[in-house]
Amino acid sequence: MELLKVSSKSNAKSVAGAMAAVVREQKGVELQAIGAGAVNQAVKAIAIARGYVAPNGIDLVAMPAFSEVQIDSEERTAIKFLVENR
Repeated sequence: MELLKVSSKSNAKSVAGAMAAVVREQKGVELQAIGAGAVNQAVKAIAIARGYVAPNGIDLVAMPAFSEVQIDSEERTAIKFLVENR
């Protein structure tokens, strides 16, 4: 499953477009966000992507989970969203 990293400065429409393209080809994508701003952009992107793929009969669902990631040899907690076709 492809991983898309989302930051607080990510453009939600751009992330949504990338997510929609991956879902059309691979049926699922994982978003990773660290921090409140990044989680906000990820959630907006999921909502926008649902509108992008709905005309193709794809009903996206997102399952949030925690994930531990290493950044500069420091362990951080990220929120990951597994986004798949229902």
